[in-house]
Amino acid sequence: MTMKLHELLKQLREERNWSLEDLSKKTQVGVEKLSMYEKGELTPSVQTILKLSNVLEVPASNLMDSVQS
Repeated sequence: MTMKLHELLKQLREERNWSLEDLSKKTQVGVEKLSMYEKGELTPSVQTILKLSNVLEVPASNLMDSVQS
């Protein structure tokens, strides 16, 4: 079973020992939005998913697949 996007984003960030602020600085995405993505309250745009996949060094397809779960 594939993880949901919000679960995967949080896991990937925590595996890197990054705070939301760290991820925000690296992606230029606001802390509040990142927090909402991790809580499942908001779904990131394709452009944001591409930024996140680049910074987190995971294939964008992994994040895209988890959006549809």
